[in-house]
Amino acid sequence: MALDLSTLNLEQLEAVLHKDGPLLVFAGAGSGKTRVITYRIAHLIREHGVSPRHILAVTFTNKAADELKERLSRLLEGSEARGLWVGTFHAICARILRESGRAIDIPPNFLVYDEGDQLDVVRRVLIDLNIDEKQINPRAVRNAISRAKERLLTPDEYRERASDYFERIVASVYPRYEAYLRAANALDFDDLINKTIELLETKAHARERYQDQFRYILVDEYQDVNYAQYVLTRLLAAKHRNLCVVGDDDQAIYGFRGAEVELILRFEQDFPDAKVVKLEQNYRSTQRILDAAFKVVSENRFRAPKRLWTERKGGAPITLTPARDEEEEARLVADYILQQVRLGRRRFGDFAILYRTNAQSRAFEERFLRERIPHRLVGALRFYDRKEIKDALAYLRLLANPDDSVSLLRIINTPPRKIGQATVREVQTFAAERGISLYRALSDPALLTQLGSAAQRALLNFVSLIEHLREYAENHSLSDTLRETLKQTGYLAWLEGRGDYESVDRVANVRELVNIAQQFEAREATRESDPDEMELSPLMRFLQYVSLASDLDTFNERDDQVVLMTLHAAKGLEFPVVFMVGLEQGLLPHALSETPKEVEEERRLCYVGMTRAKDELHLTYALSRGAYEGRRSTIPSPFLRALGDEPMPTLYQMMYGVAAPATSSPTSKVARSATPPKTAPFLPGQRVRHPELGVGIVVRTADVNVTVMFPGGKGMRTFPLLNCPLEEA
Repeated sequence: MALDLSTLNLEQLEAVLHKDGPLLVFAGAGSGKTRVITYRIAHLIREHGVSPRHILAVTFTNKAADELKERLSRLLEGSEARGLWVGTFHAICARILRESGRAIDIPPNFLVYDEGDQLDVVRRVLIDLNIDEKQINPRAVRNAISRAKERLLTPDEYRERASDYFERIVASVYPRYEAYLRAANALDFDDLINKTIELLETKAHARERYQDQFRYILVDEYQDVNYAQYVLTRLLAAKHRNLCVVGDDDQAIYGFRGAEVELILRFEQDFPDAKVVKLEQNYRSTQRILDAAFKVVSENRFRAPKRLWTERKGGAPITLTPARDEEEEARLVADYILQQVRLGRRRFGDFAILYRTNAQSRAFEERFLRERIPHRLVGALRFYDRKEIKDALAYLRLLANPDDSVSLLRIINTPPRKIGQATVREVQTFAAERGISLYRALSDPALLTQLGSAAQRALLNFVSLIEHLREYAENHSLSDTLRETLKQTGYLAWLEGRGDYESVDRVANVRELVNIAQQFEAREATRESDPDEMELSPLMRFLQYVSLASDLDTFNERDDQVVLMTLHAAKGLEFPVVFMVGLEQGLLPHALSETPKEVEEERRLCYVGMTRAKDELHLTYALSRGAYEGRRSTIPSPFLRALGDEPMPTLYQMMYGVAAPATSSPTSKVARSATPPKTAPFLPGQRVRHPELGVGIVVRTADVNVTVMFPGGKGMRTFPLLNCPLEEA
């Protein structure tokens, strides 16, 4: 049955129908790029008879990969898409290496170290080198190694380029870091890409195999690829050149991770015969929101010319609200949300609070708790990065690979089992001298004879416990293995026995991990196995799944909770109502963004935030904000100047129906809001009337605000003196 292409617009149709040769699709925010990718794959399969196994689709997140698969299953019969490769760069490369990595001495049962594991290894190396963490930040070292790998620099090449003290420290850590990973049979995220490149560049049979297999390649979010991913993509596409990349340079916001927006802008130089399609019709936001976002991003010098438009003309006005400080900013947002929900206009799940830094969430979390507004914090601390989760997973990883020394060091005395630091140091020294893993050293008679009887018993009991659990794992399900591990190690009982408030949360998180394992098993039971895919044990598949997962993979837009997240985390999402808060110089653009290139990325970040909004966009900033050195005055973000002098209402005016001033602009608003009136219009003790809240008593009058207590459970409210909705009663 032919595909129904009638729902596609002309530009989408042009991208879908293009068959052979390179294709660049500039897909603006909300322009239906996932629909284009889905229909393009379906069209290749159904109309051109391309085998799904000859198609590779690379997405930016696991969530996007799952969505693509679901849409394809609705377009095609289930069996039609069988054999298609869909996933992130990291997931695709992990699969290639498990299949073919032996050619470069990578066994298929390697572990994937996430950012936390990598940090543990860096700390381990710094200890070996007698370098104090207080002098050299381990996280900065880890990031530097990652940047080097993204540029495909080996330890030797990095050492040759090291030009200052910090880089020379990194150069000394880098090779030892690599040695730790090799000893643990582990790869980090960057290795997944780099080792795949090494495989393809050095092994002709592997290069020919995957180039012949992936005759059609589609890469989503191409503006966010780094140099290594760029090299990998070109390697895979070199033979057939049927490479379709989809992206939007206006949404390139991951330069700090090594992404290079220049790569999408130079695609036409790399492929002079490339067809270029621009998707400029937006299906998400109102025209008012799109116009404002365009005014901001169009001030960037380095961008491809394009402008989004929509059939959703007009729309709710965009608000711009100054607040006295971050506490008032949070209160205003909370008041607006509560008003809209109580009036039945919105549900809590319609609202998103977007900010530049995680620290900004504090005022909103406290206010929402006080007002009992259900909310969810996304991306601050990844579920799988919580201590108790990493402990439980370390046990599972040790069962899968006893040579994983990072995991062993994490749990060898957790819960306490009388294996002290002195004993651990002796084990480490013994293992290093003989070039063996820590686990192998634990039961070596030559080591045991050096230790006291108590230490000997403790180590042998630990080895016996792990061996028992490894045998159990071979004959039982993943979730049963996890339960048995938590029981036999005493870890869950240890958490429960601590009895403090924090431990209650930790126990709940560990139980949730068991639930996640059960859900994973259920998905695996319905998964159609690909005859070309190497079958791993359920335990290994689960460990890979959690190592590549992010909080966004479990984010559910249907939850009826206000969402709080950073602007970076919000990319790819959409919400009916968006509050962009903290729009101040030093926050957006961030104080660390100093070069013109960095400021342009901050402006793109502002654009990304604005285009998350479907119906309403509210912009706020504080006139003062708490900082490490104390409270400081702030100035509005210079990005707001792009919005011009058009009158923009405030949240006060939206809530209380007060008419907007005759003339208004971001700069004039600040000037008026920051200037106290010559005489206070209200005095403490005075009775005043509010159009909705009724009669109240003035508690205090500050420079720019008046605070009123309303009876009947309505509580204390603060209003701006400018255009104040109060009158004498």
